Amino acid sequence: MEQRVSLITLGVADLERSRKFYERLGWRRSMANAEGVVFFQTGGMALALYPRRELAKDANLADDGRGFSGISLAYNARSREDVDSVLAEAEAAGAKILKPAQTAFWGGYSGYFSDPDGFPWEVAWNPSFLIADDGRIKIPD
Repeated sequence: MEQRVSLITLGVADLERSRKFYERLGWRRSMANAEGVVFFQTGGMALALYPRRELAKDANLADDGRGFSGISLAYNARSREDVDSVLAEAEAAGAKILKPAQTAFWGGYSGYFSDPDGFPWEVAWNPSFLIADDGRIKIPD
């Protein structure tokens, strides 16, 4: 697993309210046509806003206020096969697999693991997101 973070996803209570807040800060939305999720390119990585309930569900976590912090980190892999490899590497290092890799509704492939403190990481391959040699991710405009 390369040493990098591709995305930070915030599980938000009101997606529209949060989108408007970041846009009022002067942030420009990427993938403006995406429905149900908001992306902002932030240098070589991205910030995503996603409904908290849906983020918890996607990571196979209970959104009961006790275990899920409302945030997940993402590692975007360079290929579908790399997703399986990174999840296996994480498990061998002591991670708990929260969700085995599977084809995602958005057209990619992803799974989740948690680190020793319970922070969820999504490992994903998204054919629409370009990854530079140095690991920087580019969200389409």
